[in-house]
Amino acid sequence: MNLNVLKLTGTALAGMAITVMTGCGGGQEAGQMGSMAPQIAVETLSPSSTQLESTYPATIKGKTDIEIRPQVTGFITKVHVDEGQHVKKGQLLFTLDQVQYQAAVDQAQAAVNSAQTAVSTAQLTNDNKRRLYEKNIISQYEYQLSENDLQSAKAALAQAQAALINAKKNLAYTEVTSPSDGVVGTIPNREGSLASPSSTQALTTISDNGQVYAYFSLTEKDLLQLTDNGKRSLNEAIASMPEVDLRLADGTIYPYKGKVATVSGVIDSSTGAASVRALFDNPSGMLRSGSTGNIVMPYSEENVILIPQKATYELQDRKFVYLVNDSNQVKSAPITILPQNDGKYYVVTSGLKAGDRIAVEGVGSKLKEGLTIQPITAAQEAAQQQTEGLGSN
Repeated sequence: MNLNVLKLTGTALAGMAITVMTGCGGGQEAGQMGSMAPQIAVETLSPSSTQLESTYPATIKGKTDIEIRPQVTGFITKVHVDEGQHVKKGQLLFTLDQVQYQAAVDQAQAAVNSAQTAVSTAQLTNDNKRRLYEKNIISQYEYQLSENDLQSAKAALAQAQAALINAKKNLAYTEVTSPSDGVVGTIPNREGSLASPSSTQALTTISDNGQVYAYFSLTEKDLLQLTDNGKRSLNEAIASMPEVDLRLADGTIYPYKGKVATVSGVIDSSTGAASVRALFDNPSGMLRSGSTGNIVMPYSEENVILIPQKATYELQDRKFVYLVNDSNQVKSAPITILPQNDGKYYVVTSGLKAGDRIAVEGVGSKLKEGLTIQPITAAQEAAQQQTEGLGSN
């Protein structure tokens, strides 16, 4: 009797031990399964605002670029300036050979002197004829002839004086001066070269660089967006445009902001774009005609969905993100974005909505379709990384 009780008790204890061991083993397995789900930072999307920018290649030109061309033909005898030199309005730039033009002035002056003498002689004759005519000594016909001779002499004098003025003007043209303040451009011809008004090449160019124009192009689509599809005039749109920046060839931003001044009224049929001009102050003269850069035009986007660029991956030229569902499983979803971005975030135009959750870490490495994750916030992930860093030290 006692033996049977002991056997029964031993059997019960063995069963309990098996049950306990089984329970412990199941708990460990469940823990191991739970630990297999990676912790991934997740972000819940909500509408926000952002500042974006568009860039357009630009060419710089001085506010005035004046080609200097001679008014008369002659050999260059003296170049008084050098390339890149700042000059004032009226400053002497070039001197052309003056010999033939000075001779023309002397000849014209002699012709004037001769004509003045002829007028004096004709005047004396006419005065004498008038007195004789008043005394009825000569006929009216004879007096009228003397009057005509006087008028002809005066006409000849006027003609000679006009020739003298023209000769002096041509002589003055041999001294080529600057029509405005500015900077001297390239000087292709030096002393001894023949300068002519018919030459295709200018002597130089004077650029007024106190202010410069940056020329760039806007597409027809850009213009429609600018005018809100015609809901406001182009002039109103230009007036409301923000100031723009100029990114120089070395990547730096020019210290002075510019303002869009004009938009061409004609769209080039070959390019589908209109020419736009922005005005920049250039007090130091750093910007020169012919320089290049990029116009940076800022604009705001309100109530849009922003996602980190690192949360996306690309497949066949399309952007994708990993959506996290209520079961914490990730699923890839295609999205479309604006072409403009700030280098850190994308503006999503379709594929996502407010309230969606997306994975913002592990894209391209840890995540795959259908994977179950343990969502954590970006702050929690940062704290974990900091802790791990401290532990490794």
